[in-house]
Amino acid sequence: MSKEDWQADGRDVEAIVSGRHSNAFSVLGLHDIAGTWVLRAFIPHAESVTAFKLDGAELGRLTPRHPAGFFEGKVPLDRRQPIRYLARNAGGEWTVFDPYSFGPVLGPMDDYYIGEGSHLRLFDKLGAHEMEFEGIHGTHFAVWAPNAQRVSVVGPWNEWDGRRHPMRNRNGIWEVFIPVLGTGTLYKYEIIGPNGQVMPLKADPFARQAELRPRTASVVPDPTPFTWTDQKYMEERAARDWRRTPMSIYEVHLGSWRRQPDGGFLSYDQLAEQLVPYAADMGYTHIELLPISEHPYDPSWGYQPTGLYAPTARFGDPAGFARFVDAAHEAGLGVILDWVPAHFPTDEHGLSHFDGTALYEHADPRQGFHPDWNTAIYNFGRQEVSSFLTNNALYWFDAFHIDGLRVDAVASMLYLDYSRQPGEWVPNKHGGNQNLEAVAFLQRVNEEVYRQFPGAFMIAEESTSWPGVSAPVYTGGLGFGFKWNMGFMNDTLRFMSREAIHRRYHHGDMTFGLVYAFSENFVLPISHDEVVHGKGSLLTKMPGDDWQKFANMRAYLAFMWGHPGKKLLFMGQEFAQREEWSEDGALDWWLLDAPAHEGMRRLVADLNAAYRSLPALHECDCEPDGFEWLIGNDQANSVLAWVRKAPGADPVLVISNFTPVPRSGYKVPMPQTGRWVERLNTDAGWYAGGNTGNQGAVIAYAVEGQHWPAEAEIYLPPLATLFLKFEAA
Repeated sequence: MSKEDWQADGRDVEAIVSGRHSNAFSVLGLHDIAGTWVLRAFIPHAESVTAFKLDGAELGRLTPRHPAGFFEGKVPLDRRQPIRYLARNAGGEWTVFDPYSFGPVLGPMDDYYIGEGSHLRLFDKLGAHEMEFEGIHGTHFAVWAPNAQRVSVVGPWNEWDGRRHPMRNRNGIWEVFIPVLGTGTLYKYEIIGPNGQVMPLKADPFARQAELRPRTASVVPDPTPFTWTDQKYMEERAARDWRRTPMSIYEVHLGSWRRQPDGGFLSYDQLAEQLVPYAADMGYTHIELLPISEHPYDPSWGYQPTGLYAPTARFGDPAGFARFVDAAHEAGLGVILDWVPAHFPTDEHGLSHFDGTALYEHADPRQGFHPDWNTAIYNFGRQEVSSFLTNNALYWFDAFHIDGLRVDAVASMLYLDYSRQPGEWVPNKHGGNQNLEAVAFLQRVNEEVYRQFPGAFMIAEESTSWPGVSAPVYTGGLGFGFKWNMGFMNDTLRFMSREAIHRRYHHGDMTFGLVYAFSENFVLPISHDEVVHGKGSLLTKMPGDDWQKFANMRAYLAFMWGHPGKKLLFMGQEFAQREEWSEDGALDWWLLDAPAHEGMRRLVADLNAAYRSLPALHECDCEPDGFEWLIGNDQANSVLAWVRKAPGADPVLVISNFTPVPRSGYKVPMPQTGRWVERLNTDAGWYAGGNTGNQGAVIAYAVEGQHWPAEAEIYLPPLATLFLKFEAA
């Protein structure tokens, strides 16, 4: 065999050493050429290279072909196998394992299901996975970049040199197994786009761990399986119907709930020690976290993520987050994550023009650019993008045992003309403004979550009247379990912000929500969005002097807890934080030294306790049979009263007086005669109220000729809400 027959073509050698070869595996590594095994390697800085088998047997010294570090030679082998090199130069010697002597890790079934868009465990295949492969420990890397000419893994371990570890292209999925690399390895992808341009280094879309900002590299995660201790919790969760179960959600921004004495963030483990018992002691059923997917910019609060699969490094590593969830489950608390599949930021290390083309986003800015947030919009109609997002949702449930996802900005996904003027959007195939591809994506992800994870749930933040958001997909709905009731929040806060003397003219703001209260499975949200950007805290929305502000807020929260629907309250509002929320620092916990603030905290804890312990207040949160008006039209006195019911449970009367005028002997129709115990009174001294009420109970007497069979005379404290539970006839 002549030398020219087995040596690499000079053009291939030049393309390898210049980092421009689109198929490095066809040149580097082991090749059977007419029955002779030929070995080729590119090792920059090496002056000589000797090849060895893994058992230490020497295969011979390779011949230098290019001064940049390209070597090749014939070797005495009878089969393909992993190869080790000993490289030398004037400064010393070092060992290199040849990644091009390994076969592919992904198989034909992966190719098939990935290509079909039906792979539901992409997170096990794409990204970085430490493993044993063909007898050697290392890390497998895989990334989708179908339009790239070349993709390489780079990091400090190869001097960020994209020439050294180009990947194998498998139908648009690029992969390579690199021996020795493991836990903690920093890496990115260097991509040459279709026009030959070298893209800015890209973080791994499937990275399960990332560097702490402002650094942006991906991190090879520890493959050690987490040892969960929540089996009992998960079994019980699987049997729950959350529509008929108490759901009281504490919404939290981890970076500003509480801080270290020096102003630093609490770790996931410290949050498990402090936040979890606090929320449990307050009687909440769930903690909802503002997005914890990795994000570069703190003031985005996580709503512009660049690493959807990576718990943010601000608070620790992925195992730390798993310990947090495990601790929450041990305390009986579920964990909900805010999830952002609507859009992504255009930071150059992120998904934007990932392979030199509009890959994850639409190319047309009328479809792919979000004017409100200057972000890119996912191309939901591309099956690989839909799979990327669907798999991300499943990953959080699978890897971290989370209980629910609250999907952010659903309205912006559903409408093609969202925040756009005529001519700035592209109609669907029927000429309408509905984003049919986004609808199909949401239906798919919801179906998969409910199919794979019993007891888990999905919540939509959807601010329009789109029908069937929480209806099953098989009936034409979007398939969410719950929807945030933005109308309730807007209407009732508008009413509460008015001076009491004017409220009689806006009574409908408090009653209108019952017109549609059972059209969806609703969560009533007083969220972070209501206490930021100049809106002030919940307390400062209330009118009057300080006493009236607190009384109004106590009455309002009890009104909300007595209203049909699940409950959500943003952190700090449970003790009447005075300042508007800022992510820059911790909540003002010192306020709890003041009786009014401590009283508010006690009230929220007692509201949660009443809501959880009284079936009438939660079992029919989503069903009209569980609600009936008693007094809905007393505009003159701004009084509202209704009864909450559940099968086999004692009914509960909720009555609110939204004026500072106490009302003695106020007649209230009652559903049955007998003794009604004052289960909760927001004017109680325990809550720093005026300590007036009904001496613990009222008696409902039979009446004739009325719509209701009974009537009671009740003392209504000023700016207060009462819960009265039927006790005995």
